[in-house]
This record gives sequence, C-alpha cells and structure tokens, in this order.
Amino acid sequence: MIEHVDREAVSRMRAVTVSREYGSGGGEVATRLAQRLGWRLVDHEVVVRVAQELGVSEGEAEAHDEYAQDLTSRLLQSLSVIQPTAPVAVAAALTTDSRAYHEARCRIVEEAVTRGQVVIVGRGAQVLLASRRDVLHVRIVAPLEQRIAYVMRREGLDRAAAQARVQMKDRDRIRFLQTEHHQHPADAHLYDIVLNTGVLDLESVLDLLVIALEHKAGRLSTTTGELGAVIGLAPYPEPPADFRPPQNMTEPRR
Repeated sequence: MIEHVDREAVSRMRAVTVSREYGSGGGEVATRLAQRLGWRLVDHEVVVRVAQELGVSEGEAEAHDEYAQDLTSRLLQSLSVIQPTAPVAVAAALTTDSRAYHEARCRIVEEAVTRGQVVIVGRGAQVLLASRRDVLHVRIVAPLEQRIAYVMRREGLDRAAAQARVQMKDRDRIRFLQTEHHQHPADAHLYDIVLNTGVLDLESVLDLLVIALEHKAGRLSTTTGELGAVIGLAPYPEPPADFRPPQNMTEPRR
C-alpha cells in the first residue's frame, strides 16, 4: 500500500467524484479515499441538504436521490412522509416544478466543490463538474457476479434478492443520469480513470486513485493545447501497415 500522499500537489485539487456500479465497492472506495486524503466525504449529506432547502422530509428527498421518475406522481404517492409543519407553498412548488430537486442538488454540489477537498459520491457530479480541471472523475465497476456476491455478504441477502437489488439500482442510476443530464454513466469519456474491482482489491484501487490525483494536479498549470497523448510524440517512421492513401476518384482522360 502506498502510504505517502503528496499533500502539496493534492491540495491544488478541489474534489474527486466517484461514480459506481452497485455492489462494486465504489462507496467503500470513496469512504476510504476521503479518510486517506483527510478530505470530507459528501454522500448522504446531499439528501439532507436538499430536504432542508426544499422544506420536505429527508425521506422524501431520498426518494428522488439518484432516482429519476415523474416527480409529481412520486410526490402524490408519498405525501404522507412530508412533515405536517412543512410549508404548503414549498411542497406545492416541488410538486409542480420538476426541476426543484435538480436545482437544489446542483447548488449543493457546487457549494461542496467551492469549499474544496471533498470526495463526492454519485449525484451526477461527474457531469456537473466536467469542465473543472481541478476535479478528478472516477468510476468503479465490477463483473455482475462479483457485485451480487458483494451485496449478498454486505447486506445479508440471498442470491436472488441481491441480484434483483443490483439490477434495480443500476437501472435507477442509469435513468437518473440520462433524465437529468442526458448522459449514460457507463460512458468512459466522463471519467479520468475507470477501475475494475473484479481484479483489484480496494487498497490497490486507492493507491491508483492517489497516483492519478497527484498526476492530474501536476498538470493544472499546463495549457490545454499541451495536453494529450500526442504531446512529445514524433510521427511514425513509416505509414501504418493498414494505411492506404486516398485514391483519386476521377478517372484520367485517355
């Protein structure tokens, strides 16, 4: 395990976003990474803050967290969880404005990264903060069978229940990102690094993330035009074997 963390380099970064397939251990990775870096973990806190901002119960806010469905129908089905003391106007606004939760979530994520040194789990943060070079975007994945085994052990479920839960959570998260941000969470271009815990143990994953964080921090002062795989590479000494010069489509006159 890599014990040393280049604190000076890492301090130049504002956040790490962690997207995860359910049962891949991504939540545990985020928790351990925050502990190793000495950063704040932002996970369920988003739900609490959204509930406070919108004047609804924590349970109602959680019902919409990383779960995209028609907001009005879900609220009508669960009005009983809204505290009687909650302002009627706020509840009505939330019912009629499908963007209320989205806007509150965006504000809270932006506030977190402004404060800096945070590990943000889910909540579409990889899209919300995509333009920031001082944020490392991470995705944790694993084969389905290993994710089922993880959920069976961690949550005490039998295999059928664990598989159903994994598949339900995956569908919810896909629907959420597609509905809210028109993106698919499996799109590798949303991330700086994608790690598969089907092979790597969690401590090795942490080591790789710390290295990635330090290296991205070291490139913050580099101009965009000087970034990328092509920088510093010479042309191929000869054309690739499968390269064919474009043919002249015009037949020569005889």
